Amino acid sequence: MTRHNDNHTEEGPLTALASRPPETAAPTRGAWHVAAPFFIAVLAAAAVAAIYLVFVRTSIGQVIDTMAMRGADVNHPKIVEVLDRVLNGTTLVSLVLVCVAAAAIGVLRQRVDLAVGAAVMVVAANGSAQLLKDRLGRPNLDNFPAPNSFPSGHTAAAASVAFALILVLPYAVRGLVALIGAGYVAIIAVATVWAEWHRLSDTVAGLLMVLAWGALITGVLRARRYRIPGVLARVNRVAKVPLLIVVAVFGLAGTLGLGAVVISHRVTADFVSGRFVFAAGSACVIAAVAGIFLIWLRCAAGDQPAGEPSS
Repeated sequence: MTRHNDNHTEEGPLTALASRPPETAAPTRGAWHVAAPFFIAVLAAAAVAAIYLVFVRTSIGQVIDTMAMRGADVNHPKIVEVLDRVLNGTTLVSLVLVCVAAAAIGVLRQRVDLAVGAAVMVVAANGSAQLLKDRLGRPNLDNFPAPNSFPSGHTAAAASVAFALILVLPYAVRGLVALIGAGYVAIIAVATVWAEWHRLSDTVAGLLMVLAWGALITGVLRARRYRIPGVLARVNRVAKVPLLIVVAVFGLAGTLGLGAVVISHRVTADFVSGRFVFAAGSACVIAAVAGIFLIWLRCAAGDQPAGEPSS
């Protein structure tokens, strides 16, 4: 009892709450703690390939993508203003500044490994997205000749800087930053389709590429610290519950909507409007953003040694 009182006096309950992640009963990390991010990286990369094969290399996939892009005739002034501002505000300078801030946070926290990992993730994700966009072919299967735009560089850029901040920030604020970042990336993803810069599949593929690189890097970071005794942090509840709700609600609505599009296309062409396809596809994109951010929160958690002041 005396020891408990002394610790309470020295650190204080509020300090302890803000600086330490929730701990599991296990005092050390297991092999799955290291292997899980690599497994996620492989699944994310495979998902990118699957999306390319379905939405770029098949006629029905191209039809859905093109209908959504050309049906994004949103004319509500407030919505148009938000989408336009977000697109115009996402510049190379702003992204570089966020990356520099993420690196500085990692250094200030004396976690140079996180700072380096965040920088590598941003460069690798954006570089590979641009490389694929330049190298991948797009056959004209939907009578809409347009150059390949798979995957979305804008979405990859926005997601990569958000992921970088989540990786380097302390546990106490990761949840809030994840919610803000997910909202921002979702608007960017939908806005690029609305502006006819990208198709729906481009945006989801861009997100998955960032997740693949991020998971790979966190796997390396965890392997590097595997022998250091530590605690396993759970996903921040501030973000977990809202993201799960978004995944469930928007995922169900989007899946049912696109399912109706596929069925109607096989029965009779032009049965559903392009605006309906855009709305259903946007719901799927928003659900994908929420789900991918939730997975990233899991990847970014749990790499902190026991006794270190913050996570």
